[in-house]
Amino acid sequence: MSNSFESRLREVAARDGRYAVGAYKFVYEGLDYTLKRIGCKRHITGQELACGLRDLALEHFGGMASMVFSIWGLQKTADFGNMVYNLIGAELMSRADTDSREDFNDVYDFRKTFRLDAAAPAARPSDGPEIV
Repeated sequence: MSNSFESRLREVAARDGRYAVGAYKFVYEGLDYTLKRIGCKRHITGQELACGLRDLALEHFGGMASMVFSIWGLQKTADFGNMVYNLIGAELMSRADTDSREDFNDVYDFRKTFRLDAAAPAARPSDGPEIV
């Protein structure tokens, strides 16, 4: 990430104060991850992004995802929506007319999904909508 982009992320994080800069970087990483899994560039929904973030977190952090998210200030899928809309407000992301912050609400339960014994996406049963 360029210094200018990273500096803008720090500004967004500081303005809101709830989430760490690392969480915002992770949202971008999750967006890229989700688009690659879909296999084409297109708009993705809040639910699709939340599920991509879930799967990426389990791949990267496994059972430690809950701890990492807690350190970053994330406790529920609605937090992803708050960050995305902070980024939209800073013109670092865009949205479709049909999108809303509420699209991220209750996509899955953090406590159930990010347990210490959590498995990577390929090895666990579905816990919420799949990315299509």
